[in-house]
Amino acid sequence: MQHDLAIGGILVSPFIAYALIAFALLVALRVVFRWIRFGRFVANPPLAEAGIYVCLLALVVVLL
Repeated sequence: MQHDLAIGGILVSPFIAYALIAFALLVALRVVFRWIRFGRFVANPPLAEAGIYVCLLALVVVLL
């Protein structure tokens, strides 16, 4: 189990770090999504990206 992160004397939950890692992964995947024209394959691309973000976040939490 991860302990709290101390940033400038403020304790931050490790979940915040996990959320930022998942967001960075999503930003990298957006380049791929734009290259393969992801919007053609789903009815609502922002909703699909939100679902992918949730899946990435769960994966990061489980693996780290």
